[in-house]
Amino acid sequence: MSTQGITDTIAALATPPGEGGIAVIRVSGPEAVGLADRGFRGKVTLQQARSHTAHVGLFVGPGGEDMDQIVATVFLKPTSYTGEDVVEISCHGGMLVTRRILESLYAYGCRPAGPGEFTKRAFLNGRIDLSQAEAVADLIHARSERSRRSSFQHLQGELAKKINALRENLVKTTGLLELELDFAEEGLEFAGKENVKDHILKGIELVSQLLETYHTGRMLRDGVKVVLAGMPNVGKSSILNALLKEDRAIVTDIPGTTRDTIEESLNIRGVQFRIVDTAGLREAVDRVEQEGIRRSQDAIRTSDLLLLVLDSSRSLDAEEIHLAGRLVEDLRGQVQSIVVLNKIDLGVGMNGHLAEKAKVLNPRAVVRISALTGEGIDDLRETLFREAILESGGHGESGITITNARHFHALARAKESLNLALKSLTDGVSGEFIAIDLRAALDALGEITGAVTTDDILNDIFSKFCIGK
Repeated sequence: MSTQGITDTIAALATPPGEGGIAVIRVSGPEAVGLADRGFRGKVTLQQARSHTAHVGLFVGPGGEDMDQIVATVFLKPTSYTGEDVVEISCHGGMLVTRRILESLYAYGCRPAGPGEFTKRAFLNGRIDLSQAEAVADLIHARSERSRRSSFQHLQGELAKKINALRENLVKTTGLLELELDFAEEGLEFAGKENVKDHILKGIELVSQLLETYHTGRMLRDGVKVVLAGMPNVGKSSILNALLKEDRAIVTDIPGTTRDTIEESLNIRGVQFRIVDTAGLREAVDRVEQEGIRRSQDAIRTSDLLLLVLDSSRSLDAEEIHLAGRLVEDLRGQVQSIVVLNKIDLGVGMNGHLAEKAKVLNPRAVVRISALTGEGIDDLRETLFREAILESGGHGESGITITNARHFHALARAKESLNLALKSLTDGVSGEFIAIDLRAALDALGEITGAVTTDDILNDIFSKFCIGK
């Protein structure tokens, strides 16, 4: 990647704003050491400092006033985070202290960094590839242990290794096909049809494996959205409270108590679940409840798992059977459903009957619980984890999981181009057209690591970063 045009030096707070024991201000660019040194007073100047060394001193403003006692850590290019000269100023945490030091650095010649600009420079300077840059933001925002692991794996370059190895094979194959075109009149063959076919098939296999992990990867990154649905008074809010082990939702015996969706987070075995309690589905008695039911239906359609809650202490009436059947049928192939038979503490006479009724709905699982006593709640948690993660595709080759929508769409385009290349090869089409399809696949794969990219893509990616990263 070319770094021409990066001639300015940037500065920003690298730690969250607010009061704290310590704050870190990062300075990066061609003049980072010199500009930071203008405010530094210590035993040695920062311009005399060796790379990766820390120095205690005072930071002084343009007017000569002492602002704070600091530790300045120097990282010289190219072995810094950004690949440029970097100085990290550790000062006491506080809004006023950090603001005054930053204002001084701006007065000395730095400019404020934009969102994600430090990481963008790390990419432009070849310190990391684009998939690793995106993993930085994912790691910062990870809300569960498995999401953290997946983000860290991408940050370590595991995805890039697979993509680069595939691209290398396809580049060689494409090069040989294009070489044959130069010697078409001599009838020379460099690639070999079977060899080309083998490389294409291996590429399709790897890309397909990665694509299959995206459903799980997206849930690891964003959390598994689980929606509680059912008629009024079947115990949806009680189930939410039981799963969370706290009284989050109001519980009464009055139908229609829940008028809006309520969402809370739950961690199960290192995976974040977003549990959504919804208004009871029935013919609304007023406009407020009608709006609540509409929001419930929207939440259901965008869920990853549907918990269809039934009251096991009574028989199902015609409206409830019709509702359950229609709901599952509407979502078939889009959202997996789990039937939850609640209130088993009130009697078991109807449980067998309801279990049989539940099977007609073709759910992924049927779980019997009592939200009141807690019986079966642990089983429900395990069922949620099993159906969301273990049964949804798991990890791909070498445990790599695709978590990013941009990566998914790029892989999908690469697979489409590889399939076109395979068809052209099978149909005996000229190598020129096969090479075109392989080039399209290479471009799509290159977008993942940044080997092929545009300013629009880069701006969109880094605009989502926080300032200071």
